[in-house]
Amino acid sequence: MNHPDPKGVNRPYGRFFLPGPVEVRPEVLAAQLQPMTGHRGPDVQAFIGELQTGLKDAFRTERPVFIVPCSGTGLMEAAIRNGASNRVLSLVNGAFSKRFSSIARQCALEVDEVSIPWGEAHDPDQVSTALSVKKYDAVTVAHSETSTGVLNDLQMLSEVVHQHEGTLLLVDSVSGAAGAELQTDLWGLDFVLTGGQKAFSLPPGVSFGVASSSMIERAEEVGGRGYYFDLVRYSENIEKLQTPTTPALSTLFALQVQLRLMAEETMEGRWLRHQKMAERTWAWVEEMSSSGIRLKVVAAEGHRSPTVTAIQVPDGVSAPSIVDAVKDRGWVIGGGYGKLKPTTFRIGHMGEHTEDELEGLLSVLAEILV
Repeated sequence: MNHPDPKGVNRPYGRFFLPGPVEVRPEVLAAQLQPMTGHRGPDVQAFIGELQTGLKDAFRTERPVFIVPCSGTGLMEAAIRNGASNRVLSLVNGAFSKRFSSIARQCALEVDEVSIPWGEAHDPDQVSTALSVKKYDAVTVAHSETSTGVLNDLQMLSEVVHQHEGTLLLVDSVSGAAGAELQTDLWGLDFVLTGGQKAFSLPPGVSFGVASSSMIERAEEVGGRGYYFDLVRYSENIEKLQTPTTPALSTLFALQVQLRLMAEETMEGRWLRHQKMAERTWAWVEEMSSSGIRLKVVAAEGHRSPTVTAIQVPDGVSAPSIVDAVKDRGWVIGGGYGKLKPTTFRIGHMGEHTEDELEGLLSVLAEILV
């Protein structure tokens, strides 16, 4: 069934409020229809230069932004392979921060975890205590934990991590970047990665990473960092406005259009729009609870992501059945993830959505729940 929209968006699969992949604007999708070109030469260098300007603004960095044809998980592995050779401390508070830990183990590193209940954010003091016990090459953390909707305080965590000389902070901001405030340089983040299919509002297939000078120096020292995700090669190539291998050109054509749209909105405007949608979602949960439908936001108050909200349903209610009922009405939300699958659903209020569109979804959910 097709669900037309005043903005001209075709929705054969329903109106998406998934926590990724997200809806893509028609003009961004259409950009992918451009004919192919060679990926070397001055024309493409100028094209990549324009992309760099927009991406640097999104990440708030003066460092080059790597453009990599892979999922966000690919750059999580890149972070590990380039940022550590011995021991990693993983901050785990959900499924995707756990994935970072698992990747480090799969790369044959020694891994310790600071594991806290899902729904909570990491306490910098607790992290400081863990760092005082052993010497770690790197600390991994999820900025916006997509499984729970928790937002970790990167600025505070970075201050703690960098009190320990030689320890890098590696950040998964897959559902954070371009929706939640992110200050890569100001906060002193050593590696930040994201995927295009979340708040960047792109088709899947491209990811972005920013490495500090300390991260590149570490990568130069690490043996066995691999070839495809060798950040030293990426760094050398992007300085020439090139990529080390053939880029996903069609997706980059889409990125060019999307970055122009983002520049019109400004990053501050984009962060504010996401925050307003998140706050409306949290208020709706309170309204439903006050009316007798005992919903609960999984993420602790004060530590909630502006891009995704995980909502716990009352005892005896099947969260998957709510997801199915929403889909029957032409809307799509995310099911719970990992161990939260039976008891939660997730709303991805990220990308190009507006507060008015969100109100439509919340009205449908209210009808189903009541």
